[in-house]
Amino acid sequence: MPATRTAIKQAVGASDSRPLAWVTGAAGLIGNYLVEQAERHGSQWRVCALTRRELDLTDFKKVEGRFARERPALIIHCAALSKSPQCQADPKLAWKINFEATRLLSELSCEGRFIFFSSDLVFDGQKGNYVEADAPRALSVYAETKIAAEEAVLKNPRHSIVRTSLNGGTSPAGDRGFNEEMRRAWQNGKSLRLFVDEFRTPIPAEFTARSVWELAAVGASGIYHIAGAERLSRWQIGELIARRWPQLNPRIEKASLREYQGAPRAPDTSLNCSKVQKLLSFQLPGLTQWLQDHSEEVF
Repeated sequence: MPATRTAIKQAVGASDSRPLAWVTGAAGLIGNYLVEQAERHGSQWRVCALTRRELDLTDFKKVEGRFARERPALIIHCAALSKSPQCQADPKLAWKINFEATRLLSELSCEGRFIFFSSDLVFDGQKGNYVEADAPRALSVYAETKIAAEEAVLKNPRHSIVRTSLNGGTSPAGDRGFNEEMRRAWQNGKSLRLFVDEFRTPIPAEFTARSVWELAAVGASGIYHIAGAERLSRWQIGELIARRWPQLNPRIEKASLREYQGAPRAPDTSLNCSKVQKLLSFQLPGLTQWLQDHSEEVF
């Protein structure tokens, strides 16, 4: 995807007879890719891209009113307070956005489809290679809100949960992808200390978005893990991204969770995606190979 991708597309004209799909968090990384890919991979839907400016999801009366007017047949709920430090600093806001808003949208969608974005950080990282049936265990406020939201969503057997890992790509704000955060740090002359013993399964957001549209097309319900096919440490991820930006003189330093003094961090939240892979028309990529195959793309 080029760095200057058009940001948000709105719903097509009222004469379009296709069922309406809301995409919340449409100004974020994954939400923007979902909107951008709708014509190719979600063409059965008439998509409405909802940003915070369009609809404040914490204004529950406005949410209820708009839902009553538009009656979306599908909601893909990407909006969240997703930075763990922000959630730790303001638990009340985290619960309102991540749990209460999700519960409301899920309940409003009782007769329709609802796909909720959750996270690999619902796990405590003691096992790795997590499958959908593994029990979550929260280490942070962020994880607590996501686990509670998952429980609310699963009360409706028609609804779906997508747990994903670190997503990369180009976002409208230029700071939502893990690659964008690293690049910004280097542009500002910062050196990054990255853990050699904390593991994730990073994925380009375009594949997360395509996967979700394919799940919506087949009416899949329940929990699905959508992440990259390669387990990488934070340090390994940093090495890969640093090679993309030699002109920034990127600096990375090795660090270990054993030396870390902050809030608890999960050492290995890598996700096993075998379940969803059986439903997809394409292979979920590993980050190393994808970067090699797309050397000309901004990432």
